[in-house]
Amino acid sequence: MGSRKVYAVLLAVVVVSLGAGLFFGHAAEAKSAKRCVVVWSEGTAGTDVYPKDINGAIAEGLGSLEGWEVVVAGIKDPEQGLPDKLLNRADVLIWWGHKKHGLVRDKLVEKVVKRVKEDGMGFISLHSAHFAKPNKALMGTECSWGAYEGDSTTLKVTVKDPNHPIAKGVKEFTIDHSERYSEPYAVPEPEAVPFEGVHTLKDGREDPSRIGLCWTVGKGKFFYFQAGHETNPVYFDENVRQIMRNAVEWAAPAKK
Repeated sequence: MGSRKVYAVLLAVVVVSLGAGLFFGHAAEAKSAKRCVVVWSEGTAGTDVYPKDINGAIAEGLGSLEGWEVVVAGIKDPEQGLPDKLLNRADVLIWWGHKKHGLVRDKLVEKVVKRVKEDGMGFISLHSAHFAKPNKALMGTECSWGAYEGDSTTLKVTVKDPNHPIAKGVKEFTIDHSERYSEPYAVPEPEAVPFEGVHTLKDGREDPSRIGLCWTVGKGKFFYFQAGHETNPVYFDENVRQIMRNAVEWAAPAKK
């Protein structure tokens, strides 16, 4: 075989090898690509109940989700925990807040709202985060409850809509819960209410309310879960963790 033919054959082998490498490289990259859920907290929960804060407890419960990267973020982190690079790749954002709503920068709130309404990022709001700036901006209302009382002992959560994806695998359960929110809840009419509940008060009375509510806001899905008082180990309960896992899957935009 002449030198030119040998050179041509070798060149062809190199080209094919490079092409195969690129192909398998892209395939491996696609196979390893994960969706991203960011669990955000302001860091005001007591370490006696939540040693790794509430976002840490929730992230631990999400660890069994296949195909997901779980990122823990907080208000004390650079750019209040949500730099553009992270926020822009988040498929779902979970938000727990209580005392520091006013410290969240308005510019960050605008970015979160844009990601939900225009890009379809899912948003999950927990307990006292009903007063969080992103929650109120997405709802467009005051998001106030009729009453806030620290007179309850337990909360019994019942499944109102067993066919809803967030209720998958969840049965009625009871958790310790020392703070109750009472109806009415000043928000738009939800599209679905997967969960209702009843707080049992210290004097034996009962106070019913909606516990899980769903909306579509622009292109994004929004879920509010009322339970989650910081002095109770709510987010270590396996029933609540199942709800959180279901909610992340439900709120995520469809894969492209």
